[in-house]
Order: sequence, then structure tokens, then C-alpha cells
Amino acid sequence: MKTIGFIGVGIMGKPMVRNLLKAGFSVRIYARTKEKAAALLTAGAAFFPTIGECVNDCDLVMTMVGFPADVEEVYYGAGNIFDAAAPGTYLVDCTTTSPTLAERLYRDGKAKGFHVLDVPVTGGESGAIAGTLSLLAGGEKGDFETLLPVFRAVGKTITYLGKAGSGQHGKLANQILIAGALSGVCEALTYGNAQGLDPAVLLGAISGGAGGSAQLSSLGPKILAHDYAPGFYMKHIIKDFKLAQEESEKKGISLDILQKALENFEELAAAGYENEGTQALIRH
Repeated sequence: MKTIGFIGVGIMGKPMVRNLLKAGFSVRIYARTKEKAAALLTAGAAFFPTIGECVNDCDLVMTMVGFPADVEEVYYGAGNIFDAAAPGTYLVDCTTTSPTLAERLYRDGKAKGFHVLDVPVTGGESGAIAGTLSLLAGGEKGDFETLLPVFRAVGKTITYLGKAGSGQHGKLANQILIAGALSGVCEALTYGNAQGLDPAVLLGAISGGAGGSAQLSSLGPKILAHDYAPGFYMKHIIKDFKLAQEESEKKGISLDILQKALENFEELAAAGYENEGTQALIRH
């Protein structure tokens, strides 16, 4: 893989592009606003004003957008990926989206001669910056193995989970974990505060114990600092929780903690906090 087209240079996509450039790949990017991508152009990325122009003549196209509807638009929209990329191109969607949509992308892409994988990532903005993301892949194993050098440029834990859609199911399992872990962080800190404990001392005391978690270590200090800037948007975790809920209902599974966390986040979003980070759950 020499030339990569990257669609979606937001909180996660921007540092992923930086790490691809550092690894020596030629990266072409598309963004709705060129100014937002200025730092990446300085770092060596090439900007294209349309998706079609961006993905033309690429060996690999990676997408990291917001919602399932955005995924459908960048792949199926007139003049976009399925129309403009050359047959034989590898297509990797890193968005957390519907497993059903991932399966459809695979089927439709394969019929057009593409190699399609769903490879959502986890690790947040800090993991994207450090190049230590966890990648969860679904699709054909041979395609996954071909792209390992690319995946190693942006991630540390890289796992093939199975057929198309499997990467998305793995990511939704991760988000279910977050529902419980982040809710626990917020309730523990709220409890300690109510009991008159110094929150900073408490955080240090429990972070290394049996209740410690990545959510506590990464978001606990932000909560104490009242820093709600998004490393991962509240509106996106709501989307992910809803997807996990829909998939669990298909299997007759009841996920009570996920449901409660979703309700809490939806109340905050309705109050105007949807563009804050997930740590703003403490507001609840």
C-alpha cells in the first residue's frame, strides 16, 4: 500500500492521518472545510475538494466519519467511493456503525471488485495521537493480513474477529463496557464528594485498585477539572449505545446497564450537552 485516501479528519481521523504520514505513506484527504485540515497539509497530506477526486488512484481508502448515514453517503453518494475508486482498491471503514451496514458495504463492494473491511477503533483521541489504538477487524482474513502494515501505523492491538460485520460487533461490545465503566466512575466520584473526601486524593487512591479502569484514569482527571471538551462526543456515544441496544434486541439480550447509561446520556443531550465529551456524564 503506497497511496491512502482518508475521508473524515476530525478528532480521531486527524491524528490517524498524522501517524500514517509518519510511517511513510502518501495520504490524500477530503474534508468539507480545507481550513480545518491545514495542519495536515503542512504535515504532508494532499487535499482534494471532492471525495471522488480524493479516492481516485488510491491503493486504499479509509473512512472515519460520524454516523451510519454519513457512511452511506461517502460510499454510495453520487461520485463518491463506490463510483470513483478503481476496482481492486481496499476500502476500510473505521467508523463505529451498524454491523448490518458493514455487511452490506462488504457485499456491494465485493460485487464491484473492492476489498472491504470494517475496522472500528477504540482508544479515544489520546490513543489516536499516540498511535496506540485498538483495531477490531471484520472481513476476509487475507485482506486483513495485507493491510497489517497500515494498521500498525495507527494502532497497537490489532485483532481479526471474523467475517464482515464482526469488527463492528466487537466495537459495540467495547462500548457496552464503557457504559458500565464510565457510569461507575461518575457515581464513585459523586459518592466520594458527598462524603467529604478530597476528590484528587480519592482518584489517586482508587485508580490502581481493583476498580481502576481506562475510563477512570483518562477521564477522572478531566471530571475533577470540569474539563468537558470532547475527546469522544456525547452524541457519538449515544449513537453507539443505540446500535448496541438494537443488536442485543435482535438476539433477545437484555442489557440493563447499557439501557440506563443511554437514558442518562440522552437526558444530558436534550439539555444541550451533546457536543461535550463523554466525561460530561458527571453532570447527571
